[in-house]
Amino acid sequence: MKWNAWGDPAAAKPLSDGIKTLLKQVVGLEDSDEADLQPDQVQLRPSALSQEHADQLTKIVGAEFFRTADRDRLLHAGGKSTPDMLRRKDTGVQDAPDAVLLPGDDDTVAALLQYCSQNGIAVVPFGGGTNVTGGLDPVRGGFSAVISLDLRRFDQLHSLDEVSGIAELGGGVTGPDAERLLGEQGFSLGHFPQSFEFATIGGFAATRSSGQDSAGYGRFNDMILGLRMITPVGVLDLGRVAASAAGPDLRQLAIGSEGTFGVITKVRLRVHPKPETTRYEAWSFPDFASGTAALRAVTQTATGPTVVRLSDEAETGVNLATTESIGENQITGGCLGLTLFEGTKEHTESRHAETRALLEAHGGKSLGAEPAQAWERGRFAAPYLRDSLLAAGALCETLETATDWSNIPTLKAAVTEALTSSLAESGTPALVMCHVSHVYPTGASLYFTVVAGQRGNPIEQWWAAKRAACDAIMANGGTITHHHAVGADHRPWMREEVGDLGVQLLRAVKATLDPAGILNPGKLIP
Repeated sequence: MKWNAWGDPAAAKPLSDGIKTLLKQVVGLEDSDEADLQPDQVQLRPSALSQEHADQLTKIVGAEFFRTADRDRLLHAGGKSTPDMLRRKDTGVQDAPDAVLLPGDDDTVAALLQYCSQNGIAVVPFGGGTNVTGGLDPVRGGFSAVISLDLRRFDQLHSLDEVSGIAELGGGVTGPDAERLLGEQGFSLGHFPQSFEFATIGGFAATRSSGQDSAGYGRFNDMILGLRMITPVGVLDLGRVAASAAGPDLRQLAIGSEGTFGVITKVRLRVHPKPETTRYEAWSFPDFASGTAALRAVTQTATGPTVVRLSDEAETGVNLATTESIGENQITGGCLGLTLFEGTKEHTESRHAETRALLEAHGGKSLGAEPAQAWERGRFAAPYLRDSLLAAGALCETLETATDWSNIPTLKAAVTEALTSSLAESGTPALVMCHVSHVYPTGASLYFTVVAGQRGNPIEQWWAAKRAACDAIMANGGTITHHHAVGADHRPWMREEVGDLGVQLLRAVKATLDPAGILNPGKLIP
């Protein structure tokens, strides 16, 4: 990934004339010719790792896999949120880990954690680098130094039980490599978050990731049967079989732990045969209320679409879901819904027919297959557009939450108002868009995309808006995060999320597994 942008530089998405016109009309943005910094122009804080510690860590991991060059440190200096990208434009001194280490087996990870625990060196586990909530910030937390523990060498498919539908994958396997390794043997994982192209199996587990096919295959935590987590005090091998009543499910201590309890090196996952067919259909609903009612009926009836998604009026109006034609034309005057079905031909057809009947009964009108196919073609492209918007002087970021079906109108209105008001106070109108892409029998996620003009210090401008939105989420029955994780950014709201006793419990687990507190300081736990 590019050091100061989302992904592959070759996949950069320049702004179309339609988008530029939209920006001028909605947020009053003018063209910008801001120059892009080059890596050698960035000043990094000098490494604080002593020569003695550097020598000992090199002995553990091997000279080839111990790196302190500025280029390596810069690539591990944080995640890919809008504040992360804005910080990359700073010509002042920037923080970075003091060294980057690339272990290749569990024993090496264990030895590194033990050494760092004994010598007061903070450790930030690093997968694909796609985190957007400050989860990869190189926080020292009072320790003498901080290292980035890159897991890219844990890149193997260790086993595949074709009879049981179980695969064991290394924590550093990326989304595309997981599909390739499984696909060579006729199987698929079916986990496709927007970070799919770069994020890793271990990262998915550590952040309770949810992919765009969650309606069909579930969240990533639903797929996890077992995992291995290396901690400074020992190894946890969790999950023996598909289900057990042997006490509390200790896997949940690792799933969503965000590198604060240990390092996930292997994950056992439920997989399925590659689908034989795929069926697409897009829908138009008169408004967001009728569209959410339709999605609720589909989910509670369990008709079984693999993907079901609904854009609100604002997102539909600018064609954000299809990405190929943003700002060019309006698909429908209402709200765009998308459905996708995978499986055998017979099962796909039966599920499609049942879902279609429910959507029509709730006021949906079919738009055919093309808008849903266009969404799939561009489903991983939106972050590239964000990079171009930032370079053009726009402020663009996303945030997400979830709530019960009955509370969706209240929560959506509260968050939209909080964002709009805060950004108006900073001197810019804002375009706030929303969609539902993850559904459950009792509720759904709300995913907001915000576009405004950069004013003053854009990092402070966004944080003011984000704080207002997070306060609105907590005051109106939402969760502080549905799938982006907690990291450093959402940590201030964790006490309200889990309560005082919940915080004590998290701290007790941390004290047991990481008594020196070296693992990812400043994240998750208040």
